[in-house]
Amino acid sequence: MKIGVRGLGLWGPGLAGWKQGQAVLRGNVPLADAELPPPAPACLPPNERRRCGPVTRLALAAAAEACVHADMDPAELASVFATSNGDGPVVNAILSAIVAGAGEVSPTQFHNSVHNAAAGYWTIGHGSIAPATALGCYDWSFAQGLMRAAAEAVIEKRPVLFVAYDQPIPGPIGTVRITRSAFACALVLDPDGAGHMQLDLQYGAGRMDDDTLEIDRLNDMAHFNPAARSLPLLAAIARGDATQVRLTCRPGHLTVRLS
Repeated sequence: MKIGVRGLGLWGPGLAGWKQGQAVLRGNVPLADAELPPPAPACLPPNERRRCGPVTRLALAAAAEACVHADMDPAELASVFATSNGDGPVVNAILSAIVAGAGEVSPTQFHNSVHNAAAGYWTIGHGSIAPATALGCYDWSFAQGLMRAAAEAVIEKRPVLFVAYDQPIPGPIGTVRITRSAFACALVLDPDGAGHMQLDLQYGAGRMDDDTLEIDRLNDMAHFNPAARSLPLLAAIARGDATQVRLTCRPGHLTVRLS
């Protein structure tokens, strides 16, 4: 399955957008040891901007940059949002309220707890009626989401925005579901092959380990954040390599050839 990458977005520790992040992924600039809070989403009206949480701001920052990079109208793009953890802080707050006995949960917390919250804010912010999909596939959410978005683009014959994002979960869940730092990336995929890079996706049976990076701290980020498992592919795109990248995609694996 062949697809073009027209635009990219990136946000994470020491990675303040694709333009700055490219130099880090190429190994030209050291990775700064700093968490970067994502900007408030300019697309949302003030009331919605106040209601949305950090994980939504994270996803929308990467999505907006990818659309600008691709020079495409966000309202016209179908989208696929993939996250393993969802809004962990909100889920933790709701469970804590239940355990405390009061059981009082604010409507804002409740509607931020659903898995498609970021996708919903995105469509509201841009007045979009294009299809929007939200999925979660544990540690393989990036690879499964990429395959889902590419398939939609090829079958429907139109560009699709793909966004992958995850942030740490506080509280008791966070002690067993360990996620370090917040990370998001986004790609605008074009079925016509237009873009900065062409990807050829092939799904295979049997598990294979993810490819690794030469920069240890990026490997650590990829190991402890499901969305950051995209980093080997993003690094290959940043370098402009004609190569291939393997991604675990349970129950099999995804091989992505770049040209």
